[in-house]
Amino acid sequence: MPDTIVISIDAMGGDHGPSVVVPAVAIALSRMPELKLRFLLFGDEARLNEELARCPAARPVCEVRPTTLVIGMEDKPAQALRRGKGSSLWNAVEAVKTSEAQAAVSAGNTGALMAISKLILRMVAKELDRPALVASWPTLRGASTVLDVGANVSSDPTQLVEFAIMGQAFHRAVHGVAKPTVGLLNVGSEEQKGHEEVREAHRLMRDGGLPIDYHGFVEGDDIAKGTVDVVVTDGFSGNIALKTAEGVARFVRKLLREAFTSTLRAKLGAVVAGPALRRMMDRLDPANLNGGPLLGLNGIVVKSHGGADARGYANALVVAANLAQSDYSTEINQNMLRLAEVMGREMEGRE
Repeated sequence: MPDTIVISIDAMGGDHGPSVVVPAVAIALSRMPELKLRFLLFGDEARLNEELARCPAARPVCEVRPTTLVIGMEDKPAQALRRGKGSSLWNAVEAVKTSEAQAAVSAGNTGALMAISKLILRMVAKELDRPALVASWPTLRGASTVLDVGANVSSDPTQLVEFAIMGQAFHRAVHGVAKPTVGLLNVGSEEQKGHEEVREAHRLMRDGGLPIDYHGFVEGDDIAKGTVDVVVTDGFSGNIALKTAEGVARFVRKLLREAFTSTLRAKLGAVVAGPALRRMMDRLDPANLNGGPLLGLNGIVVKSHGGADARGYANALVVAANLAQSDYSTEINQNMLRLAEVMGREMEGRE
């Protein structure tokens, strides 16, 4: 691990830009006092310096890198690739390639971030079409890692196994579980359930001799239960599951708020139950688990929610720092080689 962890930030990305990024740096510093951190802020020099003047805790560890070009949230990935060179997003990712930074963070355009990151950093395995998006998911046991949640609409069996390898390395680095368990999302737990790709991925993880603590098939309700630490699925199913869970969380929070403000008696009850309610609402707050890396790149790039506040953005910075100080990349590369050996034996056996 380097003495100083440097994180490059697309300070113009997202809904709020510098007004959230700079205070987020200060919050992240307070959460990780044991680490020596430095931040490269790419964006509007005047706005960034103005925010840094308001936030003296962040000023000593931040270096402003002026950029005038910004990729908009509405820009298509192809447009970002053609016109994005020199933008705050492009330069933040390029800092990882040149080793100026160990990780990059952006709340900007997801499609543009994925396209530019893939172009600049390349993929760890040629079979991967694009990076996998990962989400940390609140569960009854703490948090689970779910991937892919939207980057790859369909995935073949080998890609699903790659997601398992990347997901367990992420979970170990960010959530501190020494031996994460892995489950494959399916429509049932029986061996014969699911389509061919899922069944084949199940066989590879069960019989391939890979360094994966494989639990087997899991169903949708197992995600919130925390049955396994890492849930693997394709981006189509994962994105639907993620959006459904986020919608349910907002629905429950709204119902609780309405219920405890409906009458005077309810308001008195809310005062009595206040601490317990705050803890529950805190568990349901997406900001506490904000920050999903694009797994599969030759470098660490973390995506923050575009509308994240300073507290949520700080969590994305914490995720980036945790990955940067871990053996995450080395573990993935070693296990990808193991998977290549397994697939090589599979091909020989079929011949």
